Amino acid sequence: QVQLVESGGGLVQAGGSLRLSCAASGRTFFYAMGWFRQAPGKEREFVAAIRWSGGSTYYADSVKDRFTISRDNAKITVYLQMNKLKSEDTAVYYCAAQRYYSSIYSPSLYDYWGQGTQVTVSS
Repeated sequence: QVQLVESGGGLVQAGGSLRLSCAASGRTFFYAMGWFRQAPGKEREFVAAIRWSGGSTYYADSVKDRFTISRDNAKITVYLQMNKLKSEDTAVYYCAAQRYYSSIYSPSLYDYWGQGTQVTVSS
């Protein structure tokens, strides 16, 4: 049984930083892992993703140059370093993983999801 467990969320002031982690168990390979977020009353949106083979990374325009996604193959863990946080980054952040090669932007194309971790940025 595949499990994704996120950690690292919390409360931070605008301009600050947080690092999210997502540890996977039950499977040693995914075609991609990504981060999505969902704010109250809004749809879940793509934040960043990384291909497990090759390490290509992808970012939403709203987080480009502020967030960095990375992975540790040995630990089957993906990280999201979030810098220069803004109040509009406040949301529940979800880790997700793909079992098959697919587009990385749509949440419907991810097979596994974590429980989510709250990120709150105070202005």
